Amino acid sequence: MDVLFFFKERTRFIRQFYDSAAAPFTQTMKAIEDQEPPFDNPPYSEDAEPPYLTEWIEASEALEVLGRTCLSMLSPSLQLYFITWEQQLGVRWEEGARRKAFKKGFLEGYMIRFEDVLGISRDDCPANLGIIEQVTLARNRDQHPDEITTMRVKHSKSDRERHGTLFFMSEHDRAMFSDPEMTRISFLDPAVHVSRDQLMAAIEESEKLTDWLEEHMLTKR
Repeated sequence: MDVLFFFKERTRFIRQFYDSAAAPFTQTMKAIEDQEPPFDNPPYSEDAEPPYLTEWIEASEALEVLGRTCLSMLSPSLQLYFITWEQQLGVRWEEGARRKAFKKGFLEGYMIRFEDVLGISRDDCPANLGIIEQVTLARNRDQHPDEITTMRVKHSKSDRERHGTLFFMSEHDRAMFSDPEMTRISFLDPAVHVSRDQLMAAIEESEKLTDWLEEHMLTKR
């Protein structure tokens, strides 16, 4: 089986899916901002809010959900890559070793195991493993939201402590939480934000990892 081929078919689909699904939302937001049809003739209102604000917010929220949804496809795709090669190579674990290795997530667990099995070091890996790990953390936050009252999903405090700089944040939150005083306010947590650029970067780093591993996997097989 060409494991890398099937992984990249998944990443190709995720890229295409995001761009196709995002188009109507980005077009709506642009039309509202540029006062283009059908948002060029707002009804009379004495409200101080900009016209079509509700429609703009809904489109923006849809993009946020779409970005997180794509991470929720990328994370298990990478996990399936590891699982498939684990099966292909007939990797065996000593009793209790798998549970211990996976305490910090499947990426860390599989990297530990394949470093040993393949005789490689992650220090030689060209991919940013910190970004890839945060794909799974963001995916977990999206799959287990805290509040029913909002579609917004927040990073956990433990994720902030584990990664000094969170990758999936908006520029607004990044600027705000760069202030040490803000990080000490217990009830504030930045939102999980996945822009197109951030998603594409995460996919690229994941592909760098699998490209690097594939050569060693094939040699071992």
